[in-house]
Amino acid sequence: MNEEFLEQLIQKNLVKHQIESYNRFVEERIQAILNEVGSIEPELPDGEDLVIKIVSVDIRRPKIHEADGSVREITPREARMRDLTYSSEIKVEMTPIFEGVKQDTEEVTIGEIPVMVGSDLCWTSEWDEEEMRANGEDPKDPGGYFLINGAEKTLIAMEELANNKPVYQKDGEEEKCRINSENEGYVQRHVLRRDKDIVNISFANVKKTPAIALVRALGYETDKEIVESIGEEYSSDVYLNLYEVDASNQEEAFEYVANQAGITSDVEERVESILDEYLLPHLGQEPGAREEKAEFLTNMIRNTIALGKGDIEEDDIDHYANKRLNLSGELLEMQFRSVFLGKWGLVARMKYNFQKSAKRGRLPSLQSTIVADTLTKQIMGAMATGNWVGGRTGICQSLERNNRIKTLSHLRNVNSPLSADRQHFEARDLHPTHWGRICPIKTPEGMNIGLRTHLAMSANVSTGMSEMKKNSLKAKLEEVGIDAR
Repeated sequence: MNEEFLEQLIQKNLVKHQIESYNRFVEERIQAILNEVGSIEPELPDGEDLVIKIVSVDIRRPKIHEADGSVREITPREARMRDLTYSSEIKVEMTPIFEGVKQDTEEVTIGEIPVMVGSDLCWTSEWDEEEMRANGEDPKDPGGYFLINGAEKTLIAMEELANNKPVYQKDGEEEKCRINSENEGYVQRHVLRRDKDIVNISFANVKKTPAIALVRALGYETDKEIVESIGEEYSSDVYLNLYEVDASNQEEAFEYVANQAGITSDVEERVESILDEYLLPHLGQEPGAREEKAEFLTNMIRNTIALGKGDIEEDDIDHYANKRLNLSGELLEMQFRSVFLGKWGLVARMKYNFQKSAKRGRLPSLQSTIVADTLTKQIMGAMATGNWVGGRTGICQSLERNNRIKTLSHLRNVNSPLSADRQHFEARDLHPTHWGRICPIKTPEGMNIGLRTHLAMSANVSTGMSEMKKNSLKAKLEEVGIDAR
């Protein structure tokens, strides 16, 4: 190592990736989740029309409500000393519209989220070295962690398969294609398997259904359209798949998909919901995206067949181009989304409380219908136990403070979702694409070897693009004649 590199390393914030990820969650993603809901429409007993519009979200810096009723600022040091949680309230502006008449906008508190030390929400982000010392903080502290009941906690970066990217592999005698289709934080996993020449697809409530049935339901009604879209060089394989599906037009394909998904009522409406909302949501969740979904799906069918024929090579799932890291912001977004939009989440509880109060002959205030501690308890509970949505465990851990090197190392920890109980020899091995990204030395011995790793000292984690930037880049590529699909 030369002196210039060492100097740059000392000046560089080695946990900047975690802080930036948290800032994106607070500044952009919470508002985006609220925008997905848009409005809440409780069913009132007298058939009255009530719409509650969600306007905006405001998250202020941490304050504490004392026993005497006073409210004041709280610093990380005080939270440590008093075994408190360093957190901020989430305030949301909502506007009720009753019988078409707009009411006064109300600001309601929907809960609290933990604040990352060193983030834009943290008081320390504006302090210089003298102010840090005056407030009992270490000027060299990197931040990037949370304070839950006075304990320092860190969220461990999770290694996941890259979203919206098909990965083709052989699984014994079968060929399969996997894709995690993501749209605005909502992820739907799809698996295509080619077994005895039939390509089946599984996602959401659709299990092992011939993929051709979905292609026909999406609008490719004739055999000629389907064969040409998949590729005439594989026409014999395509015809085998067509004969497997007892449907010759779109209407019959709807019935076929409904039978496969166990749908017995409201067939058309519920199958349309599957096609629009759950099938390849990254391409869009509106009916206008069906043609693009059909084209994308036939492309996946073609490549799955081609893999079985030996015309293409299988993908290397351990290649780091096929992986992404979920940092603190993405992990908190998963938990927030689950608590806010879940079956018994905040929105569902608010509707229920409105309906219950309306039956008693009165319309309650917005704040009284929100069980604010629902969101707080579930997020803080996950932070305290480390158990996360999706069955993940060990996501949140107590921060190592034995020495500065251990602290920085822990804040740059990376976990694989693979089970330590299974062999996974190839996944545990060093891969050439780890160079400059993953430390080749720092990994525990025993069952977790190769599955618990650390970012290399020189590694930065780049962020994804917003849809606006993606569309701008696509337009520029297409201007010079490059297919940017």
